[in-house]
Amino acid sequence: MIETIILNALQAALDPEVYMEVPENKPATYVLLEKTGSQRQDRIDMATFAVQSIAASLADAATLNETVKGVMDQLPQLTTEIFAAKLNSDYNFTDTKTKERRYQAVYNITYKE
Repeated sequence: MIETIILNALQAALDPEVYMEVPENKPATYVLLEKTGSQRQDRIDMATFAVQSIAASLADAATLNETVKGVMDQLPQLTTEIFAAKLNSDYNFTDTKTKERRYQAVYNITYKE
């Protein structure tokens, strides 16, 4: 599964924990990976992933976001299944209700499992 491939690559490269759902006991700093969509064309799979960088301060979330983008950009070199990882967008994604400081990077991934 592409989710597992990306999760494993991020976990191996990042210091904070990486999750696919919000953990019950949230650490101060962590990364959240979510597949938001996918498609297939000519036997080539494509998926969109949102990667949230959560930290105690907005500055720390922004710094973590840059680190996450560095790893995501390297996915084609880190795995044999991923052919391309293209940043679609990244932005401040602070939760206005909970005041949880976070950034989100959205990536388009081309892969073959």
